[in-house]
Amino acid sequence: MKRRTLLQGAALALAAPAGAQPAPLTRTIPATGEAIPRVGLGTWITFNVGNDPPARAQCAQVMRAFFAAGGRLVDSSPMYGSSQGVVGEALRSLGAQGQVFSADKVWTGGDGVAQVEASRRLWQLPRFDLLQVHNLLAWEKQLPLLQAMKDRGQLRYVGITTSEGRRHREFEQVMRGHKLDFVQFTYNVVDREAEQRLLPLAAERGIAVLANRPFQEGELLRRLQRHPLPPWAAEIGCASWAQFALKFIVSHPAVTCAIPATRRVDHVRENLAAASGPMPDEAMRRRMAAHVAGL
Repeated sequence: MKRRTLLQGAALALAAPAGAQPAPLTRTIPATGEAIPRVGLGTWITFNVGNDPPARAQCAQVMRAFFAAGGRLVDSSPMYGSSQGVVGEALRSLGAQGQVFSADKVWTGGDGVAQVEASRRLWQLPRFDLLQVHNLLAWEKQLPLLQAMKDRGQLRYVGITTSEGRRHREFEQVMRGHKLDFVQFTYNVVDREAEQRLLPLAAERGIAVLANRPFQEGELLRRLQRHPLPPWAAEIGCASWAQFALKFIVSHPAVTCAIPATRRVDHVRENLAAASGPMPDEAMRRRMAAHVAGL
């Protein structure tokens, strides 16, 4: 069974007229009160297409659809091969530099200033909205650098990242000991370790949360699509497993934005639609997690 929108009556009833997609719901960044849509766009693997013109053009079409559906936050990293340059080329061709909330990373034990400048040139932007220390690499060196850039007005927000449940103890210590605007870590309907300490701590300290690997790089959806979507998913406007998985994430009170990656226009529209309509309450979230655990 391929990932595709499943037409269900209740979901159709929630659709906007004339094919228009409802504007995505937003969450505010605690540090400033700025609102951003609850679903963003990741670029790990999917935008690492080298110099292949058709593939780069396809990524630009994904970004066009993303912005048209109300998306803003795009996340990348020097670790992601050609992804930064693909994003920058698309932003320029679409004239979308003023629409994007740019989130990138520092991933080096060496000259962070040089790497940030190289990344900025690839994105073709005057400055980044958010820079994060990627996977805590040399964070003792790079986090003060990012904070100094923010203090000089060269950057709006500062954060740290990790993925796949790695180094949570150290991550928590950095969250407690330093002033951060954002944190990014793995959180989805099966990878729920962050519920124990990181998500409550982010809420306590007023830190925005980006949830990475919402689909486990597609593996979660491949497993789920062996089973029918439960009929009661229509109660929260879910027409696909992808929307089910995303709504579970972005309905958590401490999550600011999930960042699924895709190279398909239909998928990016489907993902953004998960940030609209009814959201699961805590009882529904428990039901969703229990259902997936039982499959």
